[in-house]
Amino acid sequence: MAIEGKDEQAREPRIRLGMVGGGAGAFIGAVHRMAARLDDQFELVAGALSSTPEKAMQSGRDLGLDPARTYGSYKEMAIREARLKNGIEAVSIVTPNHVHYEAAKEFLRRGIHVICDKPLTSNLADAKKLKKVADESDALFILTHNYTGYPMVRQAREMVQNGDLGTIRVVQVEYPQDWLTEAVEQTGAKQAVWRTDPAQSGAGGSTGDIGTHAYNLACFVTGLTLESLAADLDSFVEGRRLDDNAHVMLRFEGGAKGMLWCSQVAPGNENGLKIRVYGTKGGIEWTQADPNYLWFTPFGEPKRLITRNGAGAGAAAARVSRIPSGHPEGYLEAFATIYTEAARAINAAKKGAKIDKDVIYPTVDDGVKGVAFVEACVASSKKNGAWVKL
Repeated sequence: MAIEGKDEQAREPRIRLGMVGGGAGAFIGAVHRMAARLDDQFELVAGALSSTPEKAMQSGRDLGLDPARTYGSYKEMAIREARLKNGIEAVSIVTPNHVHYEAAKEFLRRGIHVICDKPLTSNLADAKKLKKVADESDALFILTHNYTGYPMVRQAREMVQNGDLGTIRVVQVEYPQDWLTEAVEQTGAKQAVWRTDPAQSGAGGSTGDIGTHAYNLACFVTGLTLESLAADLDSFVEGRRLDDNAHVMLRFEGGAKGMLWCSQVAPGNENGLKIRVYGTKGGIEWTQADPNYLWFTPFGEPKRLITRNGAGAGAAAARVSRIPSGHPEGYLEAFATIYTEAARAINAAKKGAKIDKDVIYPTVDDGVKGVAFVEACVASSKKNGAWVKL
């Protein structure tokens, strides 16, 4: 691994980590555990891995956790771990959306750092309440918008900040998938059941699940703030209670315009996240399926390919690259970047030191914006696509 600062990080003890959710059959829980261990900054020592105590204990055994530190509820874990001399220092929350607020609150109020899956909460009221708790806590809050961890996404952001594109005019972002083309939730498929249930997911379906990623990526790369939107949401699959497709027009502060498309009923698209940004001096294009490449076209000049460790790549990409050029880094590495940035921030906080300005991770504020985006999309669509201010 070649992440800048790793030597300093390696001298730090591993951060004691707990996990809420992520038990047997939970895809994202396994991803978080791999990401947390990839750069050797965390050690999983405790968990409340399921809402069912029996399943929680079995999942703890499967992961080799001490039975005494495998809990039947997140509240029990927060209370006991906060009292232990060597209790957890941070917790990963990887439950369905509706649990995020209450779980995060229990740990933040006890000074335990929170690393939470997105979206922040299932509704804007809870998102605002969670922000208040996070702001009042001495603990850090990190939101895992993992696509911000890719080296070439950091490269794109750096180029925008450096003025390589000039003044931003147009932002196009899309995130199509096809896994909900049929009513798989009616078969009992776990990942589909909760994502299509308003009580667990919130007001947004595809908008909450993947639209928030696309929206966050657009704002992260460009640095723009969304002013208003007009959305057309559909539930194409009969009987589905949440949207499975959305077309959203965007107006940013300063005059830039954009379009966002997210869909989970687009056959032929497994995970088609893509962003294109155009300014007065040039344009860039990045595709998550080919993440080590960034296309840059200065106006009036030939299109240029910038690779992760190649000519044209800058310091922002280099500090989150691990392996030599020509070897691809992908989804897990990008996810691990968020965890390693979190580790750097947590280690600084433990010493009472200022967090380095190069350390970047999505915050509770980004989470509030994401939930506000979802609710604005729903409100606009209900008004036949009327413009709604955030």
